[in-house]
Amino acid sequence: MPMNTFHTLAQLAQKISSTRGNNAKIKLCVEYLSGLESDRDVELATQYLSEGAFSSVSGKKASVGYRTIATLAAEFCEIDYELVFKPSRTATGSSSETIQRLLENIPEARAKWKAEHLTLEEINDIFESLYITSKRDLKQQLLLNAWKKMTPLEVKYFIRILGQGSLRIGFETKGVESAIAKTFEKNLETVRYARMITGSVGKTAVLAKHNCLNEATFKMFSPISFMLASPIESRAVSDLSEYIAEEKFDGMRCQAHISGGKVELFSRDLNHITPSFPDIIEFFSSRDLPDTVLDGEICVFKDDTILPFQLLQKRMGVKKPSEKLLSDYPVLFITYDLLFLDGVPLFDDSLIVRRKKLEELANTYSIPITSQMELESKDDMEDLFKRALAHGNEGLMLKRKDSNYEYGQRKKSWLKVKKPSGSLDTVMLYAHAGSGKRGGTYSDFTLGISVKEDERYEEEFIPIGKAYGGYSDKELKKMNALIKEITLERFGPTLLLKPQLVIELEFEDIQINKRTKAKFTLRFPRFKTIRWDLSLNDVDTLKDVERMYKEKLSEERERQGKNPSFVFKN
Repeated sequence: MPMNTFHTLAQLAQKISSTRGNNAKIKLCVEYLSGLESDRDVELATQYLSEGAFSSVSGKKASVGYRTIATLAAEFCEIDYELVFKPSRTATGSSSETIQRLLENIPEARAKWKAEHLTLEEINDIFESLYITSKRDLKQQLLLNAWKKMTPLEVKYFIRILGQGSLRIGFETKGVESAIAKTFEKNLETVRYARMITGSVGKTAVLAKHNCLNEATFKMFSPISFMLASPIESRAVSDLSEYIAEEKFDGMRCQAHISGGKVELFSRDLNHITPSFPDIIEFFSSRDLPDTVLDGEICVFKDDTILPFQLLQKRMGVKKPSEKLLSDYPVLFITYDLLFLDGVPLFDDSLIVRRKKLEELANTYSIPITSQMELESKDDMEDLFKRALAHGNEGLMLKRKDSNYEYGQRKKSWLKVKKPSGSLDTVMLYAHAGSGKRGGTYSDFTLGISVKEDERYEEEFIPIGKAYGGYSDKELKKMNALIKEITLERFGPTLLLKPQLVIELEFEDIQINKRTKAKFTLRFPRFKTIRWDLSLNDVDTLKDVERMYKEKLSEERERQGKNPSFVFKN
């Protein structure tokens, strides 16, 4: 089998998924990359493994929705979408996994596909065609023609790559960067830096191949991987005075690129979100700034108050917000870091240096920036934390004064101090097989809430979220022992469970999600406690979720008064 076929890449992804240990995964990737000959194949392979169908900085999206793929799969397999596909999807917890299993096992589907060993470039041509095609029926025809030429395994990874998200094989961008460094015998940090400033894993791989990493240069409107924060509980801090404190806003992380009157906004996952926020575009366009890249937060700000994240959701994803939407939910971009100014990257400067330049920029051009507070003791931190909560913010960010901008990393330089928004007693409904270090165990779980007394539903429990952390190895082993006893059905890597085990689930927020049965999802859910002592009668209800959501929206928030969380000299 030629190395540059998509089938070979899909086989690699599957093998990585079933391999334990990050070093072993990297080794597999190195062996694969070493066998690719052309620059284009190296670029596409590394891009597909870490970024998706398109480079993160391309601005391209195939815009193929879940229903487009799901209904086509049902048609391809000649099954009823509502009666067969949807229940199968619910059971496996994965559309791509469901489609793979259906294509493998349904005779009508098996008769339609034939492995033609499409090359990586041919797959790229399909992605490009999907990008330029707007009509749903034409997109489905493109997908249908492609699937007929692929094995079910290829179809699974084709769908995952198309979604521009994780391949869910326990091998993310960091692993691909390590594989590039080992394949072409380059320093890992040099590879990471080149990837950060080019914004492209694929281009970085080609530069590494030709020993040209030093030619990587930052370009405006190519988003940089964001610096991330670790929970303070996971990082010991011996001297708080080495840090500066800022309030952690109840908003959306954003990167703003501004040059010559042009403004573009990028979300934390490096997606282009400019059309949703014309008011922010107008604000920056009117400032006549030099070439600038800002890291900050978009918040709904009204009556001198930062309003809940749930209200910001009403603006997110809306490409042409109405005048009413702009008026009802006005937003503000609050800056807390400066990454590029007037032709000069600032990533390697210390936070203190970057902050000084940011303050000068803010004073000159009237830009809102975070308030920073000195810390000397835990009492100081506690007082500031309470003040942040009173403002309606999530807590505090502690930032090491001498730190540079550690793009895409979660180290000790930035720490977040926050408390969960709430918790719910839920019941385990599905168990999903883990990968990598957790291979051979069920470590990802779908949790549900009670609707047995809710006239809107016929079921007793419906899903509210998925969680895969917060428990110890000992607890995981005990859960897996019980799971064997309460399994009702098996769907590939997913088990349908008899509702029995109660989990107290902690989360950051409750969000509206009309695609789910509950119409809500939990933001960053994780195990708090396994409640071996509770019964199904103790499981919280959908009405509890609805009540908590309404309470969050209606809670009182202090205005930005004497001690504001940000400074804006308008």
